[in-house]
Amino acid sequence: MLKISELRLHDVINVIDGKRLGMIRDIDIDVETGRVKSIILPGNTRFFNFLTKNEEVVVPWEKIVKIGVDVILVELSSTSQLQLK
Repeated sequence: MLKISELRLHDVINVIDGKRLGMIRDIDIDVETGRVKSIILPGNTRFFNFLTKNEEVVVPWEKIVKIGVDVILVELSSTSQLQLK
């Protein structure tokens, strides 16, 4: 069993290009079913976050390939599959 607090300490890596996408910022849960819908990662920051809105990247749960001891592997064939929130 894995706790959400532990899940947030994992790095998220794209298996297609090996790029590190960051650590989980938040998790989107469907309250009716109790299932995780997506993980939310920090997006690109501009000008050191000074007077800019933080973007978030939403990765659908279906794109998660494997959750390991210290990393989460996702399969995103292109950055166009990333949803900005």
